Amino acid sequence: MSLTGAALMVFVLGHLLGNLTLFADSSGATFDAYAHALESNPALPLIEIGLAALFVVHIALGIRLALDNRDARPARYKDLEAHGDRSLASLTMPVTGVLVLIFLVVHLVDFRFAERDPDGLAAMVVTRLATPLSALVYAVGVIALGVHLWHAFQSAFQSLGLYQPRYRPLVRNVGRAFAVGIAAGFVAFPIAISLSPGSLAQGAEQGAEAQPTTHDTPTELPAAEAARGELR
Repeated sequence: MSLTGAALMVFVLGHLLGNLTLFADSSGATFDAYAHALESNPALPLIEIGLAALFVVHIALGIRLALDNRDARPARYKDLEAHGDRSLASLTMPVTGVLVLIFLVVHLVDFRFAERDPDGLAAMVVTRLATPLSALVYAVGVIALGVHLWHAFQSAFQSLGLYQPRYRPLVRNVGRAFAVGIAAGFVAFPIAISLSPGSLAQGAEQGAEAQPTTHDTPTELPAAEAARGELR
């Protein structure tokens, strides 16, 4: 559970850093170049299979862990004391995990398996997230991911035996910063697009429309035209 979770956290961080190229320029050219580099990588099918395996194993282990916890304590506690680093994030791990899974499926349908926009992936992202429903689903999904990571980061260190008292405050603070940074980074996309959908992935088209059409003005008339002019 910890090893697959740590690997997925590395993937999520890399995915966010790559997606932030959408803000690199108003035309979306940098983001499209990044997407093209990924899609043209011959190892992409193997990478996707590996990611799918990580997700499946992580989900299966999460379900097994939840069932084991339930079987170990059939009767629920009457009162939950605030000790043992218990938090809203730790108590809602199964819930946020399900929300992240639903969001992942929707995300893949919207951007991985959907027909590609002829204007490029950047324009496709802007078009999808400009709709209120898509923006809301995306925001809820990434916020659920942030809440999940709030507990998952330090939990992974604890399960791997690295959550020692000496380093516990550092791990806790880095984990919380990581969770907030991931959620804030991803939620910035629907917020920015909703506030100003025309400012992203539109620069190339606007530049082409704004550029005036120039025509070469001949400095001398051809001989035939000059002759006709003299006749007239």
